[in-house]
Amino acid sequence: MLFGEILGVALSAIRANKLRSVLTMLGIVIGVGAVITMVALGSGAQKRVQDQIQQLGTNLLSVFPGHGMFGGVGDVRVNMKVDDYLALRNGGVTFANVVPELQRNLQVKYGNKNGNISIIGTTSNYVAVNNYKISAGRVFTNGEDDARKRVAVLLGGIPTLFNVNPAAMVGQDIQLGGVSYEIVGVLEPKGTSGFGNQDERILIPLWTARYRAFGTDRIGSVTVQVRNADSTNIAMLEIERILRRQHSIPPGGDNDFQIRNRQEFLSTLTETTKTFTFLLGGIAAVSLLVGGIGIMNIMLVSVTERTREIGTRKALGATRANIMLQFLIEAVVLCMLGGAVGILVGSGGAVALAKLAQWNTLVSPSSILLAFGFSAGVGIVFGLWPARRAARMDPITALRYE
Repeated sequence: MLFGEILGVALSAIRANKLRSVLTMLGIVIGVGAVITMVALGSGAQKRVQDQIQQLGTNLLSVFPGHGMFGGVGDVRVNMKVDDYLALRNGGVTFANVVPELQRNLQVKYGNKNGNISIIGTTSNYVAVNNYKISAGRVFTNGEDDARKRVAVLLGGIPTLFNVNPAAMVGQDIQLGGVSYEIVGVLEPKGTSGFGNQDERILIPLWTARYRAFGTDRIGSVTVQVRNADSTNIAMLEIERILRRQHSIPPGGDNDFQIRNRQEFLSTLTETTKTFTFLLGGIAAVSLLVGGIGIMNIMLVSVTERTREIGTRKALGATRANIMLQFLIEAVVLCMLGGAVGILVGSGGAVALAKLAQWNTLVSPSSILLAFGFSAGVGIVFGLWPARRAARMDPITALRYE
């Protein structure tokens, strides 16, 4: 028998039992659809994490206060001060920018609305280093910082919080802790993320915060932007050298500060979400195996029902290879048809989750090819035994079968 004839016979057998064929494919449809949807969820989460890290800025190192010894007592929190920022700003060779953050929550009032909002005292390069874009107005200048001007830059969530058009707020006054500040600019929002809401904050000049708003020189963190990503390790050593000298830490003593590399944070989160994607895909793949078992079950039933047909074909000259190929093609075609429908179902499910549940999903061509190829493989693996059983039938015994 020619391959075309074998294929025609296999397709005729599938068409002859339409309902059974559809029910048989259902397991594969669900399996492939589940794999694509679950992988899309994992891939979407992974891309979201990467986008969030990129939004925070590139080539950045974050320095936070740590713990140290005081009076023989350990685990005492050590404060970082403005002098630490100045030492880093003036002493780093590999640093492109150094940005301090004095942070405090104050009662903020605009018009007849108010709220408790985080106020950050920082320098004008905060916006560029952290990848913010200006929506309206401008950023305060170094001159305004040195002069301790009462000016403020609103992050993108503040206009939404007060239900006001961002451009309309520029030039207006806003009260921070009962003191009026002029709004000189509004930044574009980045959106709420796993790292917290980056938009519901207000920036004021560093020296204004130090002397007029907060009255303290204690800073919450310092962000260091490295000139070149290849110099990150050198920059971390520089930060350690400068701050150890600044804090008079003796040789062999533990650091009383922490340095975090955001790129390492990205790598860790990426690996975590990748594992999460594999886990979801593996769970969904179990349903594909269940569908494959269903295919094998139905094919065994089909072989039993068509025993006399197999005997007749063998009596007319069909070889074992012909019979085996016929039933194997039936199993593979069922799985591939189910896989094609499953791709549509899975892609549709991913799109529906993105629109209705607002989940991040990403349907990649590689996941589609993987699921489709796996479904074809399931057809071969689970169709092999029924096909082999049909091929090994004795034609005389098969012709006698009732």
